[in-house]
Amino acid sequence: MVRIRLRRVGLKKQPSYRIVVADKERARDGKIIESIGFYNPRTRPDTITIQEDRALYWLSVGAQPSEAVEVLLRKTGTTDRFARLRKGETIEALAAEAQAAAEGAAAISPKTQFPAPIKSTRKASE
Repeated sequence: MVRIRLRRVGLKKQPSYRIVVADKERARDGKIIESIGFYNPRTRPDTITIQEDRALYWLSVGAQPSEAVEVLLRKTGTTDRFARLRKGETIEALAAEAQAAAEGAAAISPKTQFPAPIKSTRKASE
C-alpha cells in the first residue's frame, strides 16, 4: 500500500519535513517514490508547500495520507479539491485554482519562532 506521509529533515531540534509518497512498509526516512511537498512547523504561520497536481494524482490512484498529512491537506484545501475531482472536475483546473490561491496568500516570514540550539562551550576533555 502506498502512503503519503512526512519525512523528517533538518538538524537536531530543528525539524522540518518533506511530504513524500512511499510504500507503507518502508522506514520513515527510507526509500521514497516521490517528494510532493514541504512542511516547516517552526515558522509562524507554518510553511506548507504542496504540489497540488501530484497530490491529487496520488490520492486518485489510491494513496492513503497519514494522519499528520491529512491535517495538512485539509489546511491547504486539497481534500476539498479531491472531493471535487471525484465528482468530475479536471486535475488541471483544480491545480490552477490551488496555484492562484497560493500566489494570493500572505507572505510567510522565513524567521523561525524557535532559535537554533546553542552549541556547548565545554571542552571534550572536561
